[in-house]
Amino acid sequence: MLVLPSWFSWQVPIPPGNVYAINDTLSAEEAADDYETRIRELVDKNLITLSPSSGFPKFDLVLLGMGPDGHVASLFPGHPLVQENKRWVTFIKDSPKPPPERITLTFPVINASAYAALVVTGKKEADAIHSVLGKSENPIKLPVALVSPEGELKWFLDKDAASKL
Repeated sequence: MLVLPSWFSWQVPIPPGNVYAINDTLSAEEAADDYETRIRELVDKNLITLSPSSGFPKFDLVLLGMGPDGHVASLFPGHPLVQENKRWVTFIKDSPKPPPERITLTFPVINASAYAALVVTGKKEADAIHSVLGKSENPIKLPVALVSPEGELKWFLDKDAASKL
């Protein structure tokens, strides 16, 4: 099973019944509630298990990117959603970068995963990468630094993103 955002396009023959897109015809709040309900239904059907240690859904793999400000999964620096620890899926209506309304998994769900892959490309991301992975004298606590799956975390960086390491 694969859970992807509605905008994601992949040239892999995945059966449509195995793709669970966010309903983008709903308001952000309604879409987050709907998506969480859908994940809960998949848990009830034993298609997704719960982490024994956290009680949150345990995805096999979470594929993440990172923005220049160190945000990940629409969880932005200084935003209260970074601290959300009850919901599985939530929404943001005041995103500091477009679009202003977004749906996101919360850190407890991201961190319950068996594996997380962070794919980061571009020079604009180099400072945040240096802050998180480098020997920074003044490390800034960026949301991406909170990605800590129960299993394994792998970083995939291009030369530009890794240029300050």
